[in-house]
Amino acid sequence: MSNEASLTQAQRTKGMSARERKRALVAYSFIAPNFIGFAVFTLGPIILAFIMAFTEWDGSNPMKFVGIGNFSSLFADDRFLAALKNTIVYSLFTVPLTLVAALGLAILLNQKIKGRTFFRTVAFFPYVASLVAVAAVWNMLFTPSKGGLMNQLLMNVFHTEPLKWAAAPNTVMLTIILFSIWKNMGYYMVIYLAGLQGISEDLYEAASLDGANSWQKFWYVTLPQLKPTTFFVTVMLTISCFKIYDIVYMLAGGSNGVVNKSAIVLVYYIYEEAFRNWKLGSASAAALVLFAIVLVITLIQFRGEKNYAND
Repeated sequence: MSNEASLTQAQRTKGMSARERKRALVAYSFIAPNFIGFAVFTLGPIILAFIMAFTEWDGSNPMKFVGIGNFSSLFADDRFLAALKNTIVYSLFTVPLTLVAALGLAILLNQKIKGRTFFRTVAFFPYVASLVAVAAVWNMLFTPSKGGLMNQLLMNVFHTEPLKWAAAPNTVMLTIILFSIWKNMGYYMVIYLAGLQGISEDLYEAASLDGANSWQKFWYVTLPQLKPTTFFVTVMLTISCFKIYDIVYMLAGGSNGVVNKSAIVLVYYIYEEAFRNWKLGSASAAALVLFAIVLVITLIQFRGEKNYAND
């Protein structure tokens, strides 16, 4: 009797294990396409980039291990140093200015004003519009000739000399920064709008009872309540700025795609090294440098947010 009971229990356990394996197989079949795509198109290239960063390879001849030679060559390359400098300058100006513009727009369009839905759409439109289309419009507005709209404004209103904008080394980065702010502020405005609408009206009523004016309400109520939103936007903006490529290519690439040292950024440098010069090892090393910079900045931001939250 005891043996029969043990046998029945073993069969039941075996049957349950088979059902569990079947359920697991079904579950894995659902996530398999996404995982395979991630492994082939993301994880695989990342691992290959780490390997190639320490090799010399042109894509056709055998790989040659060079150790840290690619990294030494990078920091001796004036074009890479210019790309690194331009990327940092671009990020230092674009991140805070986009934050201010997006928050200002969000606060303005969060008010009960006539046509605010229309103005929200107008502010968001540059972000969803085709980059080629908006870059073409931007180039017409900021054309380096005297006939450009912005140059006409400078000459007739401010009585200054016309600028070359993206066609001159001393103003090309300014043009790229202004374009980036204009194109992306609508997206972050929407994120700030969501944050503003999550702030309780009771806080503003309590501040009013304490005699706070509009500026004090903004400084002591709105900004602290938007701290998580601002942190998220800052992290996303910083990563986006260090990955900038398409805007630089459209505004300063020129007909033959050559960007001078005044406008070249890290991702454009990686593209040049990999697909024009066919220095895949050097391009991978530059990509690792970019990865390390973004990782360090993001960790610092998370650490600062954590320390601020604990205070």
